[in-house]
Amino acid sequence: MPITPDDKDWTWVLHRACPDCGLDVSAVAATEVADGVRANAVEWGRLLDDPRATSRPSEDQWSALEYGCHVRDVFRIFQTRVAALLDDDDPTFENWDQDATAVEDRYAEQDPAVVADEIAEAATVLAAQIDAVGGEQWERPGSRSDGARFTLATLVRYMLHDPVHHVWDVQTGYVRLG
Repeated sequence: MPITPDDKDWTWVLHRACPDCGLDVSAVAATEVADGVRANAVEWGRLLDDPRATSRPSEDQWSALEYGCHVRDVFRIFQTRVAALLDDDDPTFENWDQDATAVEDRYAEQDPAVVADEIAEAATVLAAQIDAVGGEQWERPGSRSDGARFTLATLVRYMLHDPVHHVWDVQTGYVRLG
C-alpha cells in the first residue's frame, strides 16, 4: 500500500539543522560528505538486519526495507547527478518520482539483506566519486527540474541529509514497533 507522497521542498536543509534528525549539513564540509555516505551505509546494514525491517510502524510510514530501497536509489541517482555536474555545463537533472519508483520497483517485496548489500555498493561508488572532486569542481552549477539551483558542493551536502534523515525515520519507527 502506497503512503502519502512527501511533496516538501527539502532544500531548506542547506541553511539550517533538521529539527527531526538533527543533521546540520551547512556545518558539513563537502569534502566530508563521502565519509558520511560510507558511515550511513554501515548503519543501513544494521537497520536492515533487524527482524522488524519489513514491518511498517503505521500505514503512513515506510518500513525500514522500503526506506532502505529508497536510500539505495538516492545513492544511485546522485551518482548520475554528480557525474552530470562534472561532465556537463550547468546540467538540469531529470525529475525523479520517488513514490512511483517505490510502487513500480516493489520496495516492500525486496530482500533486506540484498538491499543492504546494494546500499553498500552504491555508497562505495558515490563516496569514491565525491572523494575524487577537488578545487573549482565543487563550484560547478546545475539545476533540479523544478528550478532549484545547486553547486556540486551544495548538491552532495543536500543529498547527505536524505539517508541520515531516513535512519532517524527507521529508528523512530522501530521504537513505535517495540
